[in-house]
Amino acid sequence: MKPYVLQKYIPSRVLAQMAATAVLSTFSLGALANTGGKPILCIFDIIGKNGPVYDFAKDYALAGKAWGSEVVIEAYTDERLVAEDFKTGKCDGMAVTALRGRVFHPFVGSIDAVGGVPSYKHLQTIINLLAQPNSSNLMVNGQYEVAGIFPVGAAYVHVNDRSINSIEKAAGKRVAVLDYDKSQARMVQQLGSQPVASEVINFGTKFNNGQVDIVVAPAVAYKPLELYKGIGAKGGIYRFPLLQLTANIIIRKDKFAEGYGQKSRDYVAKNFSNAIKQLDKAEKEIPAQTWIDIPQVDKDKYFVMMQEARIQLTKEGFYDPKMMKLLKKVRCSLDKTLGECSDKVEG
Repeated sequence: MKPYVLQKYIPSRVLAQMAATAVLSTFSLGALANTGGKPILCIFDIIGKNGPVYDFAKDYALAGKAWGSEVVIEAYTDERLVAEDFKTGKCDGMAVTALRGRVFHPFVGSIDAVGGVPSYKHLQTIINLLAQPNSSNLMVNGQYEVAGIFPVGAAYVHVNDRSINSIEKAAGKRVAVLDYDKSQARMVQQLGSQPVASEVINFGTKFNNGQVDIVVAPAVAYKPLELYKGIGAKGGIYRFPLLQLTANIIIRKDKFAEGYGQKSRDYVAKNFSNAIKQLDKAEKEIPAQTWIDIPQVDKDKYFVMMQEARIQLTKEGFYDPKMMKLLKKVRCSLDKTLGECSDKVEG
């Protein structure tokens, strides 16, 4: 893939919307074109065929010819419809956010677990591990195979008032959550806050208009969704990532050439550094005074609380236990001093 394509793709308004994983319009392709047996890869791009994700997909499809499958790209402006058409077989593969794709592949969809991936270094380690041939069996769930994992950005807590500087003070506050991801509402309720069902089409507006007090979003959403309006003079962004948002290419493996998924995962993983450069750029473009640093003593407390939330949500079936074990293994491989490394709670 040409580096400039990924660089154009990452900081775009499209990625900001994908980061929050939801619907922005009611576009539908209707009947897909006859492709002469070529597999159809359906992608989410709110601008359709004129968008940057579609540009990226064209380069991806070109590379895919060398892997044995000549892919036909179809662009959607509604991520929900991508998932629906993939489920019904109209699409042979799809490119969507991990939260949307979790129903098709719970293992990989659980990478976005709260507190599971503390940094981009951790995420790169995980993506590289899963791109190795000896991990190929983990990438298959029945007829579905994950053919690539992309970083979308660390998700940070945005507040409209800096006085909301602890879990205790967040009690009773209104928090925007994605309506279709029930784990978010469950976690917010556990913290004593009030979940407000939202979609990308309105969660930024709700924050900016004061309908919610807190949103969680990556840096790439700050400018496109004008979250600075909701932050105003009193609010800020806590420099403490709750989770890493990712996107996946998921395919029906029997519709693609033998070995396609492995070659695709390797291809996508090798572009990780280019993507991170653009995510870092988006974070640096946020005014320095907007960021709020958290004392280490509070960070330690939050790490424990997030672990407890992961354990509970895993028991309730929201997160895949095998992924929780892998994420812990990666965290402890990068920092053996972590308290969790001496227990067996998550594996």
